[in-house]
Amino acid sequence: MMLAIDPRAFPPAPPSDPNDPGIISAHDWDAFFAVDEMVNHWDRPGWTSTTRAYYWMLTFPDAIPLIGQARHCQRELRHLGFDEIDEDGFHLTLSRIGLAKEISSQQLERLVANAFKRDIERFTLQAIPLTASRGAIRYSIAPWHPVLRLHAALAAAGIESRLPMDKPTTSLRPHVGLAYCNQTMPAREVRTAILPFRSLDAVELNVHQAQIVELRREHRAYRWQVVHTLPLR
Repeated sequence: MMLAIDPRAFPPAPPSDPNDPGIISAHDWDAFFAVDEMVNHWDRPGWTSTTRAYYWMLTFPDAIPLIGQARHCQRELRHLGFDEIDEDGFHLTLSRIGLAKEISSQQLERLVANAFKRDIERFTLQAIPLTASRGAIRYSIAPWHPVLRLHAALAAAGIESRLPMDKPTTSLRPHVGLAYCNQTMPAREVRTAILPFRSLDAVELNVHQAQIVELRREHRAYRWQVVHTLPLR
């Protein structure tokens, strides 16, 4: 699959090899090195305390190695004042499905049934420490191809179910967040702080299911309720 340049994504351009961990990690870091200023992740129009939306996500509540390493990094980076992701909140966002008030439970059930027919295989990823975007500190993810295949299958199921995804697979940039920026600040301070953690070992993530969640925001944090679980084969 050919990935596209998308100015809405970060990084806007994809890496030269979306399967190579070293190339992906370096590409993410180079993109962040070009950022001058961090922005407030929560300053997003359209979200209120009552907003509820359905998303396809990969969640990692039982990924003990990831949780342990992430908590260590968060403690060491606490001086930055970012909003840390709780240990039950680590996730990889695949796509927004739509606002909860506009989608019925029957539509979601049809979406999951159509996705299940596609016989999507489970896979293993690496979470590679650490990099950042304009609004968050995060892990790079490798390889991308299994995530792209999953996204494409879910997108096809969405079209069949008349619930198209909000962004194409060609614009996906897989990552797992560590902490969200809640203010405007120089990006160089964040680069200096996270650079030592780039020498840490990557963490393995076994992906055996995808989930539809009802997402909300509470006190500068994302919370969700799992609505449907799609087992991978």
